[in-house]
Amino acid sequence: MYQQAIYTQASALLAAQGLEISSKHQPFFTRFLANLGTLHSLYTQIYGSHPQAEAEWQNILTTFATQYTQRSTQLHKRDVEKAQQSAWFTSNQLVGMSLYVDRFAGNLANMPSKLAYLRELGVNYLHLMPLFQSPPQESDGGYAVSDFRKVDEKFGTTQELVDLIKALHKNNMYVMLDIVLNHTSHHHAWAQKAKEGDAYYQDFYYCFDDRTMPDAFEKTMPEVFPESAPGSFTYIPEMNKWVMTVFHTYQWDLNFTNPAVFNAMLDIILLYANMGVDVLRIDAPAFIWKQLGTTCQNLPQAHTLLQMLKLCVEIVAPGMALLGEAIVAPKEIMKYFGEGNFRNKECDIAYNATQMALQWDVLATGNTQVMWHCQTDILQKPNGCTWITYTRCHDDIGLAYDDENIYKAGFSPYNHRKFLKEYYSGTFAGSTAKGALFSVHPITQDARISGSLASLCGLEYALEKKDSLLTQQAIQKIVLMQAHSLLLGGIPMLFYGDEVGYTNDYSYLQDAGKSYDNRWMHRPIIDWNKNNLYQQKGTIEHTIFEATKDIIALRKKFDSFSDAKNIQWLYPHNVHVAGFVRYTASENLVCLFNYHGSNAFLTWFAFKEVLPNVQTYVNVLTQQTYTVGADDEYFIVNAFDFVVLKALH
Repeated sequence: MYQQAIYTQASALLAAQGLEISSKHQPFFTRFLANLGTLHSLYTQIYGSHPQAEAEWQNILTTFATQYTQRSTQLHKRDVEKAQQSAWFTSNQLVGMSLYVDRFAGNLANMPSKLAYLRELGVNYLHLMPLFQSPPQESDGGYAVSDFRKVDEKFGTTQELVDLIKALHKNNMYVMLDIVLNHTSHHHAWAQKAKEGDAYYQDFYYCFDDRTMPDAFEKTMPEVFPESAPGSFTYIPEMNKWVMTVFHTYQWDLNFTNPAVFNAMLDIILLYANMGVDVLRIDAPAFIWKQLGTTCQNLPQAHTLLQMLKLCVEIVAPGMALLGEAIVAPKEIMKYFGEGNFRNKECDIAYNATQMALQWDVLATGNTQVMWHCQTDILQKPNGCTWITYTRCHDDIGLAYDDENIYKAGFSPYNHRKFLKEYYSGTFAGSTAKGALFSVHPITQDARISGSLASLCGLEYALEKKDSLLTQQAIQKIVLMQAHSLLLGGIPMLFYGDEVGYTNDYSYLQDAGKSYDNRWMHRPIIDWNKNNLYQQKGTIEHTIFEATKDIIALRKKFDSFSDAKNIQWLYPHNVHVAGFVRYTASENLVCLFNYHGSNAFLTWFAFKEVLPNVQTYVNVLTQQTYTVGADDEYFIVNAFDFVVLKALH
């Protein structure tokens, strides 16, 4: 009876908004009725005791009606097409690129002219880094949003964004945008009203009259940026209160214990869906629920909120997938795909940040054992969800994989990470990497790594030394890293500039709004004269572009590179070689990656362990055929090279 009352009330409210069950709206009402009971149950878990719970529940239903009726016919059609593909985002046909619109193309109006370049490379999925209004000197790269509904004028207009998304869809391309759920800029209208003393909007944030509660919270809250933004609270003189600011002093954390905050952000999420966003990247979901006496990260209520958002999106805009940007240990990342009854019903996509960091581990050490030991956790990802795989992104490289797996590989975790930090910051003897340490903890010396793919692979150093052999080796490393990421599974995401070998950009040091953050060294301003060198044979740009293009084409050629939990790792009989099998019912591909500067010999026994009945392989890149030899014979992988072998029989 209780559930029936919920359905009756909700249907009546929708009818009052002009939405009644009919053939035209049948798909919407089918989704609505299928998900409403579960959504209400989750909502009650979080907000049942809040005095505004019932009023805000009705506001959510009104939001459904408003946003559904505003969804275009074309987007409804796109929803249906994606549903017919079943987990469309797991396809091997998808290859992404993450970019800053202004640094890549100048502005939104110029972006359509760059689509031919991207299509030639094989990219058909764009992550457009934060576009919405943020203060120029306090933007955190666009993640301090002052208006979620207005594109920042430095990029163009909101209509130009909508037009670009339509152009992408017309070219069979997909788009991903960010939603910053955890916080707003202190210049946001909600924060401005809070500063003016509006109690309603002060409750949108964590505001306290004195240091009693902030001090209690900080006893268990780790600092996110201890070097540049120590502490988690900031005093706001305009209202004589302390506000929670976990990331930077100018980013106020939203208070999701208030159901009005959930509904306000839901409305923005569905607005983005109606712009045509294919994947919504939820920034920092691990932080969205705060509770005294905890780390205020990865709490169960954060997962409940994400499950609610997934259901809401499924009802109104089922073609939009959700990506949870949770850069945490593998065991924690798995929770963002959902657990128990919600397995595969929370976030559709997550970053395989651990694997990204492990590739840098292997490149520095030449030893694949830590990577291999970590796969047990990574492979727990449920079917029907997928990873973003990548070698670089806008962010730093963390080294937070489990100590246990470092021990299993025979290393000391402290000394191992110390070596990696020294290697990539260029202070280790013999290193050609030119990166920098980011956010060094003054006590523990924990740190992350900044630097472009090319500079960390030694290209910047080689060009400075004018050493042709080191230059060639750096290019081989770049291509090796990209091949591993592109062929691993999930949605491979290139970072703009990497396709033509951009080295570190130090111009950020002249910008007061960026000079404090060395991550800007790997966020280049694109020089299209340089990029256009990809058309000129013999240039570094051409070599890297063509190699990347070929790997992308290879990925799209074989269904085995779709993500259907169809990967089996080879035991590291040669510690320099990472290897795995990608397979379907009718196809087996063995992918091998040599992370050493000399040729690697891999026993044929390694092949027999995973594919015991296969006697012949063909290299899909060279078409050379190989017959499986005796256990004491070897297959050779060249220095800093990769091969893909297709099993014939």
